[in-house]
Amino acid sequence: MPIGKFLDEMKRTFFLHAIAAHFSNGLIPVTVLYLLIAFFSGDPFFEHTVLHLLVIVLLALPVSFLSGIADWKTKYNGAKAPVFTKKIRLGILLAVLAVGTISIRIFDQEVMTESGILHWAYILMSLGMLPVVVLLGHYGGKLSAGQRQEKFR
Repeated sequence: MPIGKFLDEMKRTFFLHAIAAHFSNGLIPVTVLYLLIAFFSGDPFFEHTVLHLLVIVLLALPVSFLSGIADWKTKYNGAKAPVFTKKIRLGILLAVLAVGTISIRIFDQEVMTESGILHWAYILMSLGMLPVVVLLGHYGGKLSAGQRQEKFR
């Protein structure tokens, strides 16, 4: 394929929001898996990786959120449909949970070896991110499938 044709195709098919959303949303299940391994094994290396993954997710979230807002405004003219409200609220909730878990972990580096309120808050907030990204993906899939169906009618 000639480079010009390749670049043209990339320009037409590159969707920043889809890439950013899949990147951060794909790391959350891995984060939860490592957290569960750390919880049941007591191995601090797995829990340390949880922190690294959460930081990467937190760095990717603004790109995903802002590109989603931009797509909503350009592709859907900022339509006030419930699906967009849900996705915006879930995106904010995901950011709050990520900031909360990272803050707890930075504040108390031994949080996983303790049994207090911070320990359980850390675990529950980390686990809480999983259903949030599942719902974000579900609603994004509904939007994406709707667009594909419109093209073939």
